[in-house]
Amino acid sequence: MSIISRNNVRISGHGQQPIIFAHGFGCDQVMWRFVSPAFEPDYQVVLFDYVGAGHSDPDAYDPQRYATLDGYALDLVDICEALDLNDVILVGHSVSSMICLLAAKAMPGRIARLVMICPSPRYLNDPPDYHGGFERADIEGLIDMMERNQTGWTSQLSVMVAGNPDRPELADELDANFCAMDPLIARRFAAATFLADNRSDLADVRQPVGILQCSHDIIAPVAVGEYMHRQLPGSILERINAFGHCPQLSHPQETIAMIRDYLQRAA
Repeated sequence: MSIISRNNVRISGHGQQPIIFAHGFGCDQVMWRFVSPAFEPDYQVVLFDYVGAGHSDPDAYDPQRYATLDGYALDLVDICEALDLNDVILVGHSVSSMICLLAAKAMPGRIARLVMICPSPRYLNDPPDYHGGFERADIEGLIDMMERNQTGWTSQLSVMVAGNPDRPELADELDANFCAMDPLIARRFAAATFLADNRSDLADVRQPVGILQCSHDIIAPVAVGEYMHRQLPGSILERINAFGHCPQLSHPQETIAMIRDYLQRAA
C-alpha cells in the first residue's frame, strides 16, 4: 500500500527543508489550513492524516498497532521514509507533540527540531508533583460516555477544547470533526491519548524543542508547559495570551508568528 495514499499526504511549498504539520486527536490536516500556507514560500510543507482520521485509508487501521501512541508515531516514520525526508521540522499539536517526539526518537537522523503546540506528556494528575489537569475518573468517564453517548461526548469535549465561548463556531467545527470519526477508533485513540504517560520519553531528546502554549487551556494547563520546559533542557517556552487548546484555529496569526520566531532564533 502506498504510504502517500494511506495517510492522505499532501505536499506543497517552494522551499527545500521539510516541515510536517501533525494534527491532534479527533481532527485531520484541515486544522492547519490557516497556518501551513504561511510556510509554503520557505519550506516544503507536508500535511497528512493519521490512519483512522480524515481521508486516510480506513482499511489500513490496525487496532493493535494504534492501541498506543507508538503506532501513530510509526505513521510519521513511514511518511518520512517513503518521501526520504531529512532535516525535518515536526510541528505537532496537542497529543501529536508526544507522537512527534516518539517519531523523532525513532529516527533521530531525519529530524532537525520539534515545535510543540499545547503539548502534554500526561493528562492525568499524579500528585504531589505533577498536575496534568484531569483525574482518572474524569478520563474514564469520558471514555465510558464515548461508548454510550456519541452526541454527548463530542459536544462536551469540543467545548472544552475550543475554550472560546464567545466564538461558538470553533466548538462547532471540532464537534463536526469528532462526529466524523469512526466511534470505535475515536474511543481507542482517546484511551491511547488521555491515559498515556510519556514523561519518561522527555529524557535524552536530541532535537531542539520549541513549546507554544495558550495561557488559558483546560486540556494542557500552564503547569504542564512549565514542566515540559524544565524536563527538556534547552527548550524554548512561548505563551500566547489566548483561551482554548487550538490556537491554530482561534489565533492563527499569533501561532504563525511564534513558530516563525522560534525557527529564526533556532537557526
